Formats: sequence, structure tokens, C-alpha cells
Amino acid sequence: MNALILSAILGVILMFSGILFKQKAAIRNIAITGMVLLLAVNVMEMCGIVFFNVNTHGMIVFDRFALLFTTIAFASTLLYLLLSARDMEKVGVNYAEYFTLIFFILCGITLTASFKSLLILFLGIEIISIPLYILTGSDKRNLKSNEASLKYFLLGAFSTGLMLMGIALIYGAMGTFDTTSINIFTEGKPSLLLVTGMLLLLFSMSFKVSAAPFHFWTPDVYDGAPTVFTSFMATIVKAAVFIGFIRLFDEAFGLLRPEWKLFVALIVVATLFIGNITAVFQQSVKRMLAYSSIAQAGFMMMAVYAMNTDAKEGLLLYAVAYSFATIGIFAVLIKMKDYTFDGFNGFAKHQPLLAATTTIFLLSLAGIPLTAGFLSKFYMLKAAMVAGNNLWLVIFAVLMAAVSVYYYFRVIQAMYFKEGDAQPIEVSRSFKLTLVVLAVLIIVFGIYPDLILSHLYF
Repeated sequence: MNALILSAILGVILMFSGILFKQKAAIRNIAITGMVLLLAVNVMEMCGIVFFNVNTHGMIVFDRFALLFTTIAFASTLLYLLLSARDMEKVGVNYAEYFTLIFFILCGITLTASFKSLLILFLGIEIISIPLYILTGSDKRNLKSNEASLKYFLLGAFSTGLMLMGIALIYGAMGTFDTTSINIFTEGKPSLLLVTGMLLLLFSMSFKVSAAPFHFWTPDVYDGAPTVFTSFMATIVKAAVFIGFIRLFDEAFGLLRPEWKLFVALIVVATLFIGNITAVFQQSVKRMLAYSSIAQAGFMMMAVYAMNTDAKEGLLLYAVAYSFATIGIFAVLIKMKDYTFDGFNGFAKHQPLLAATTTIFLLSLAGIPLTAGFLSKFYMLKAAMVAGNNLWLVIFAVLMAAVSVYYYFRVIQAMYFKEGDAQPIEVSRSFKLTLVVLAVLIIVFGIYPDLILSHLYF
């Protein structure tokens, strides 16, 4: 509850900071300080120190799983702001409003990670989505940004309709919005109304996490949106919706697993195949990362499919590995003059430190050992194996992971083995230091995952 209230307050403060402060540096410092404070109060709540004690009548529950994920999300957002907050100045004149929308999104993320009622899930998803529509179209001078925003809004509204229809059907079948009650009252053969509502929610949530075949909006939106905001929506937001996804199907539809297991398996296969194969043929690194985010969603969907302890641990670790690595890559990409693969030619010769950190990020996304990305993929595969009779799915996922190595290594090849003049636009010492911290954390968590997972149990 600490983070939920404080993120909303900070969003309002930043809304007015644009009027009170004319210097962008002051607004940026308020946002970063607020992010540090938000992270601190969330950690305090994990330690049992609660400042805002509000009776939610069981509609929101801040359990260990939710608090640990929100801590990961806030830490990732802090690193994101340290790396990319200055680059928001180039998007448009509404600098303070960008931070306002990000803090409101964090408020929605907190709700999505902590809901116990389908109504709270809906509110959380929409509080996340509506600011994202605005951020996607924030570059008014860019027609691609405007088109991406409109496409995202129209398709997002359609998926919201599916979600509301699903919730209405479930309420009609069960007479409650409470997730635990829905699961408990599911006895014997479920009604057609309940199964239909559940499938509508499955399709709607699949759209939100860009899982195939509901992924068509993702490449155009990620490519058209300002790169600095693509970084945020492709990492922290995606991970948050997956946390809501696994909570929903574990707590509300756990007893209906035979009804949805096949659908989720098909979504996993389609997402892994389409994301990886299409990423191979991209010529833009930004668009390749958009398709790779679809492929990464396929691995994260395996947690929903397995629905066990390994799956939940793996999803938390995946949130760290994927968010840190992708935030780092996009931070470097923002600084580049050319977003194509050729734009990275000779990068290691001119910027050896940036090239080294970028290589670590790419290795983690590819799932190479000694990185957090490798362990997170291992946890997902292990979770699928423990779920039983899923060797075919594990083998297919491993094959698709092997395909991903090709397009991630294309960037490494361009940086180290091709002649070129690739140079970033401007790089400060603090930027380089933050990238090094990110790269070190990815390696540390790849060797000692218990530094994160141990907090889930005490």
C-alpha cells in the first residue's frame, strides 16, 4: 500500500512541477528522487513497515510475491530514469508530464501485481495502458509516432472490451469478482459461461503481453514510439502484466487448468516461432528488439503454462534479467545515429566500454550461461518439465532460443568484426557507470539468483 499511495502522490506532484520549475534538470531530479523514495518505502513494506493502512476489503493483497515484484519494477524504473531521463527532453516540450505518466503507470503496476478482484485487475491494466497510449504518440512531429499511438489505442480498446466481456461472463457464472472465490466455487464440470469468460480474459491478457497471435500491434507500436518510451513499455510494463497474468490464472482458474492448458501451449509455440523467426529478417535493431520482445514473451508464457513454484520464481528472475538487459540496450540505441545493424559497425573500436556492456546485455537476452538471462530461461524450461509430459514444448523452446542467438549475435558481430565509424551522439561518465552497474548486476544475478529469490520466502 505504501507504493500505491506514494506513486499516485508523486504523479500529481510532477504534474505541477512543470508549472513551478522551468529548468528541466530540477524536474528530472524530482522524478529520480521520488523514484528512490518509492523504492525505499516499498522495501520498508517488505520489512513490515506500513505507512498507509487502508482497508481494501480483500480486493488488494500485498503479499510477498507482489511486493518483491514491485521492488524489482521500481529498481528497474530507477535505472531506466538514470540512463534515459535526459533523452526524454528530445521528445517534446511536455517534459514534466512524461514523468507524471510514468508514475501513474507505476501505480497501475502496483495494482496489477496485487489484485484479488477482477475489478482491480481491470483498473490496474487500464491505468497502465492509457498513459502508454499518450507516451507512444508523444512525438507530435513524427507521423510514425502518431500512427503507432492510434493503432495502439484502437487495438488496446478492443482488447479492453474483450476483458470486460470476460469479467461480465465470469460474474454471471460465479456471482463474484473475487479470484479466490471463483477458484473455490469451481466444482465438477465448469459452466460454458465461465469457460467463455476465462478464454476472453486469456486472449485479452495475451494481447497486453504481445503474445501471438495477438502480437500484430507490437512491432509497429514499438518502432513508431519514441525509443526512450519503447524501452519502458517493452520491459517493466510487459513484466508487470505477466505478473498479473500468472496471478489471475493461478488464483482464479487454477482448477480449470485442463480447459486452458492447450490454449496456452499453442500461444507459447506460436509466440516463440513468430517472434524468433521474424526477428531474423529485420534490418533495424529497434525493430529486431520489438520482435525479440515477442519471442521473450513466449518464454514468459511458459510460466503461465506451468503454474508452479519454479514458474513463479522464474518469472521474477526473468523480470530482472529481461528488464535490465533491454533497458541497457535501448539506452545505447537511443544514443546511436543509425538504428540499423550497419549503424553498429566498428562500435567496439570507438567505444569499447559501451560495446562490452551491450554485448553482456545481448548475451543475457540470448540465454548464454553466466548471465541472468540464462538462468531465467532455465527456470522456465524446468517449470515446464515439472508440470509433466511437456518434453516436446521444452525441446521446441530450446530450438527457438538457438535461433535467437543468430540475430542477437548480428549486433555483436557488427560491433567487433566489421569496419565502420559507429559513434554515439553523446555519452556522459554517469551514463557509462550506470551501464556498467547494469551489466555487473546481470552477471551477479546469473551466478547468485538467490539474491533475488530468497526474498520471496522470508
